Amino acid sequence: MIKIFKREKQRELRRKYRSKKKLTSTSERPRVCVYKSNRYIYAQIIDDAQGHTLCSFSSLSLKKKLTIESSKEVGLKLAQIALEKGIKEVVFDRNGFKFHGRVKALADGLREAGLKF
Repeated sequence: MIKIFKREKQRELRRKYRSKKKLTSTSERPRVCVYKSNRYIYAQIIDDAQGHTLCSFSSLSLKKKLTIESSKEVGLKLAQIALEKGIKEVVFDRNGFKFHGRVKALADGLREAGLKF
């Protein structure tokens, strides 16, 4: 059991590093970092040049069960906050998670609200 878990964790880290080495974020195009657990999904916009988190939102504050719809709502809310702060273009960092399901729904919510990536 431990070997199976260790192998899956190694695969996850490989996916994470492979996707991160292709990302380049600047002050004009900050990075949207996504993390999902079994209960919640978190997203934050990070300026890597200064090392600051510009804004963040998660499904913790929605008080709903985690579904694709709630993930899309997190994307919509984060995009609203970002647009209020003047952020229009971002780089999407899926953080090693496969781009389907809840992660894709969050990205669709960001695009629907007006962020470009």
